[in-house]
Amino acid sequence: MTAAHDTTDATGQTLDAAEVERFSALAAEWWNPTGKFATLHKFNPVRLKFIRDETCLHFGGDARSTTPLDGLRVLDIGCGGGLLSEPIARMGADVVGVDPARKNVETARIHAEQSGIAIDYRCASAEDIAAASETFDIVLNMEVVEHVADVDLFLDTCAGMVRPNGLMFVATINRTAKAYALAIVGAEYVLGWLPRGTHTYDKFVRPEEIEAALDRNGLRTLVKSGVVYSILGDRWELSRDMDVNYMVLAGRR
Repeated sequence: MTAAHDTTDATGQTLDAAEVERFSALAAEWWNPTGKFATLHKFNPVRLKFIRDETCLHFGGDARSTTPLDGLRVLDIGCGGGLLSEPIARMGADVVGVDPARKNVETARIHAEQSGIAIDYRCASAEDIAAASETFDIVLNMEVVEHVADVDLFLDTCAGMVRPNGLMFVATINRTAKAYALAIVGAEYVLGWLPRGTHTYDKFVRPEEIEAALDRNGLRTLVKSGVVYSILGDRWELSRDMDVNYMVLAGRR
């Protein structure tokens, strides 16, 4: 199957080549719940619930339905191995998953086929999709902005693909001393939750910077929430504390 596809990675103004190479090297690890992406596996339930509930509230869907996102076209930017794309597709959405690393896309495509889930995976950048004039009801930027070369240009590009009355979800890490201590020193060097070098402090983005970039593109902030790890519950939960991990939901005016 791999031989049938181009083996090169995507290119684009906002891509950071070193970041693409780093995640490409980890492609085989994506679907191992105890492997190098174990933290993302644990993070998935809270972000999926947030996406489902807020989407249903906005579009009038039924969160209790097995397909609450039925009829919605969703773009998952930086989809990696498909950890988010697959459950979003299971909720009934028409999903386009894009990632600049060819190995990630192949991993995602094979896993989706084995799981019997139809997802349009592409080795592409946000600029590639925008250049094709494609638009979406929902654009997902989950744990991506802290890995791009130009955050403002990246968000400008992504915002242009949000349809009227559409939504954009952004999840990232705040640029604070607390975030450096927990997300880099703690998660990468002490606990080993993430491979060392996964994050660079200077690339962390403050909530007000995200909001300003979205606002100038006609996207109004609707909801914002912190995400914290509960040691007692061994799970990630929504919180008022946005000092480290946080999510922002914005809607087209």
